[in-house]
Amino acid sequence: MSVDEFLELLKELPEVQQGHGGEWVALRVHGKGFGYLWEATETVGLKATIEEQIALVSERPEVFEVQFTAGRFGWVVVHLDRIDAEELFELMAEAWCLTAPRQLVDDFEATHPIGQKVQAP
Repeated sequence: MSVDEFLELLKELPEVQQGHGGEWVALRVHGKGFGYLWEATETVGLKATIEEQIALVSERPEVFEVQFTAGRFGWVVVHLDRIDAEELFELMAEAWCLTAPRQLVDDFEATHPIGQKVQAP
């Protein structure tokens, strides 16, 4: 995956706003963050559950790194050149679903089977 391919995938998620914060691009839905893109390092930080963070990093440390934890969430760094589009989109959708308002998640899940195990706030 390239940065450009990532940005194309991002268009599949409804109501995403991008904000530049220096060396990164913040990804938000309804003003709440679910990811960050670092173009220079071709990495993405995505919101996940702590359990998902631990599983991803322990199973494939060459692809995923622990970014940080905050409350009940464990953020994961994803190396774009080491992941395929389908898996990346699933992780992006899950991060988005953890963050977006319930009605928006319900509408999204009605047309996308990805992320249905995730509960939005």
